[in-house]
Amino acid sequence: MTDRGATKQGPAKRVAPGAGRTTGAGRAVRDRAVGDLKRDLILAAARRVFDRAGLDGASLRAIAAEAGYTPAALYFHFESKEALYAAVLHASLARVDAAVAGAVARRRDPAARLRAAALAFFGFYADNPRDLDLGFYLMRGGMTPAGLGHERDRALNDQLAAVLRPITTAALALGATPRAAERITVDVFAHAAGLLLLAHTGRIRMFRASAADLMTRFVDDRIAALRASAEPEPEPHPAAAPQP
Repeated sequence: MTDRGATKQGPAKRVAPGAGRTTGAGRAVRDRAVGDLKRDLILAAARRVFDRAGLDGASLRAIAAEAGYTPAALYFHFESKEALYAAVLHASLARVDAAVAGAVARRRDPAARLRAAALAFFGFYADNPRDLDLGFYLMRGGMTPAGLGHERDRALNDQLAAVLRPITTAALALGATPRAAERITVDVFAHAAGLLLLAHTGRIRMFRASAADLMTRFVDDRIAALRASAEPEPEPHPAAAPQP
C-alpha cells in the first residue's frame, strides 16, 4: 500500500503557491519581446518590398503579405507605409552612423578623422547600393519631392546631419570657421552622392575613372586646402636700409 499522493516516480512534490504563473511584470516583458520581434519581422518584410517597388509602388497589403501578417496587424505597429519607410530608413542611417563612428574612433589627428569620416560614408553606400537607393526617396517624384511628412522628414534629416557631424567637427579642429566647416560637409556629401550615382548607374565608365579614387582625391584636396588656409602668413622681411 502506498502513501496517498505518491506515484511510481516517487513521492509527490509540494508546489509553491503561484508557481508556474506568469506575473504581471513577466507578462509585460514577454509581450514586449513578442511585439519587438513582430515589429522587426515587419520591417524586414517592408525593406524587401521597398527594395523591389519603391515607396510609390509599395502598399501595406503587399508588406503584410510579405511578412505573413494581416494588414490590421501592421496598423497596430505602423500607421502608414510612409511611417514604415521612415522606420526602415532610420535603421539604414543607423548603420551608416555606426560605420562612420567606427572609422573615426581609430583616428586622433583631425585630418585623419575628416578623411576617415568622409570615406567611410562614401564606402558604406558604395558597398550597399540598396541603402543609397532607399535614401534617395525624395527624388522618386522627379524634381518635385514627395517626402514622408514634415515631422518624419525633419527627424531623418537630423539623423543624416548627425552622421555627417564628424566631418564638420574635424574641419573645425583643422582651423575652419563654423561656416566653412558646414560648407565642407555639404561639399563632401554632394560629391559623394554624385559619384555614387555615377558608379551605381555605370555612368562612371564613360569617364574611364574610379569613383572611389575620385572621392579620395577630392577629400585629400579639401584637407590640403584647409591646412594651407590655417597656416600663418610668413612675417615680411624688414626692408634693407638704404646705403649712403
